[in-house]
Amino acid sequence: MSSSARRRILLSVTGYRSNVWEELLSGEFEVVREPDHAEDPTIEYAIVWKHPHGVLARLPNLKAILSLGAGVDHILTDPHLPNVPIARVVAQNLTQHMQEYIAWRVLDHHRQGSTYRAQQAVSTWEELSQPTASDVSVGIMGLGELGAAVARTLQGLGFSLNSWTRTPKQLDGVKSFHGQEGLAPFLAATDILVALLPHTPATEGIIDYELLRGLRRDNRIGGAVYINGGRGMLQNEDDILRALDDGTLKEASIDVFRTEPLPLESPLWSHPRVFITPHAAATSDPVHLAPLMLDQIARVERGEPMLHEVNRDEGY
Repeated sequence: MSSSARRRILLSVTGYRSNVWEELLSGEFEVVREPDHAEDPTIEYAIVWKHPHGVLARLPNLKAILSLGAGVDHILTDPHLPNVPIARVVAQNLTQHMQEYIAWRVLDHHRQGSTYRAQQAVSTWEELSQPTASDVSVGIMGLGELGAAVARTLQGLGFSLNSWTRTPKQLDGVKSFHGQEGLAPFLAATDILVALLPHTPATEGIIDYELLRGLRRDNRIGGAVYINGGRGMLQNEDDILRALDDGTLKEASIDVFRTEPLPLESPLWSHPRVFITPHAAATSDPVHLAPLMLDQIARVERGEPMLHEVNRDEGY
């Protein structure tokens, strides 16, 4: 698309560096930020993250909506969402960041990082008994692009791997479980639970106390561990605290929460066996993702379907 055919796109983002996005996109488009000119009939594309509900319905000639993140629940919860195609981000940059984050947290729990940090704080020199990775089972809930990539990374580190998905999926070297009937045996075979499911009506609140109780606690790392790098709406945070306090969970690493930023009064902040990051596991980098957005728009202009279009019925 040449600069002589510049068109307007709406950039409506919360919590992202909108000025950087505007700079990267303005070579091809005239970028307008919500709410300026939000009802402009010349706007045909919207690039969004947690946009104000209703703003997209005011664009009469909108052709497509592009999410700045891998998740699209922030779009689908808009009750006034127009009936146009929606695309989510699938990018090597995002995928690599998630692989790094999950490997980091799995290894830290596996190698007893919290115990060694506590020992360092009181100048204690004591070697802990350490199982090998092959003695530890990591269970991944969700085996999409991110889940499959994480599984391959953990395979390279030698961990035993399980996966659980709502519908059957297979990946070499991973023991697969699916559906409601597969959930209990999946949990019973899992020492470290990694949540990478999309947020849909079917998965909201799925990580609750009863689910966590199903994890294998009698294991070589001294208890069950929970890691969430996916979606905060998957989990019940009161149930996570209950599981930590009664020994159902040994530790947790949590990057995403039902309310973000995590409220200051949340007891998760000060819990001694919780590791918190501020939705930073796989941050969308404008430099890597802006070209993908432009390519998606070019596909629509050529009359082709966008890549990674969202199935609204399934929610991802």
